[in-house]
Amino acid sequence: MAKDVEGAEHGEFAAKDYHDPPPTPLFDADELTKWSFYRAVIAEFIATLLFLYITVLTVIGYKSQSATDQCGGVGILGIAWAFGGMIFVLVYCTAGISGGHINPAVTFGLFLARKVSLLRAVLYIVAQSLGAICGVGLVKAFQKTLYDENGGGANSLAPGYSKGTGLAAEIIGTFVLVYTVFSATDPKRNARDSHVPVLAPLPIGFAVFMVHLATIPITGTGINPARSFGAAVIYNQDKAWDDHWMFWLGPFIGAAIAAFYHQFVLRAGAIKALGSFRSNA
Repeated sequence: MAKDVEGAEHGEFAAKDYHDPPPTPLFDADELTKWSFYRAVIAEFIATLLFLYITVLTVIGYKSQSATDQCGGVGILGIAWAFGGMIFVLVYCTAGISGGHINPAVTFGLFLARKVSLLRAVLYIVAQSLGAICGVGLVKAFQKTLYDENGGGANSLAPGYSKGTGLAAEIIGTFVLVYTVFSATDPKRNARDSHVPVLAPLPIGFAVFMVHLATIPITGTGINPARSFGAAVIYNQDKAWDDHWMFWLGPFIGAAIAAFYHQFVLRAGAIKALGSFRSNA
């Protein structure tokens, strides 16, 4: 009891019901000696390959069917479900191995929050990009005619929208996704809401689903640089590359804002750091 009172006098609880993991070192050479590190990189490659294979097939299938029947195909709703559903499935499968990033923007946001090292972040992004290229390559190999006729599932800015609008859509959409990732995996939230059995991949998948509903008409919805890059590399037409920069810049800015908001506003990282500084002074 005395300890509780003493902790309260310092504005803190004596014992937290959760533990924040320590910040990850910027560069951890020991990772290179562990099989678990390479297993995680492989998991990111395979997960992104499967993600692009299923989702790009869905996109070109819808475009092919709707070309002959306006009411045919899965529609925008079906495309959004394909992207959100695959993220739910793949994050669930890989979360315990690699963290289930499957997106360079997510990796970048977690790196800024010191959740992953620079080495892991770089290799994850490389693996995700290569996986995306291979996934779209499989789509083209199996459905070459449909692939070429229907734009290859590549992202591009829709007519009637300015580049600024497209960039803003990518920033806001990625913010929603990365903010959800931070919230769903927050150890404080998990401890506080332990009585509520929420599966972390579920809100992440729903975030992807909702963002696709909102931004498919604008940019086709990137919010994942690997997804946009893989489709652009395999399709390799001017349309896919004209505005490709916004599908990297937008998601990275959105991820950075989400990391800052969660770590320094919601979790009061700056205030904690200042309090620690004052107590040591």
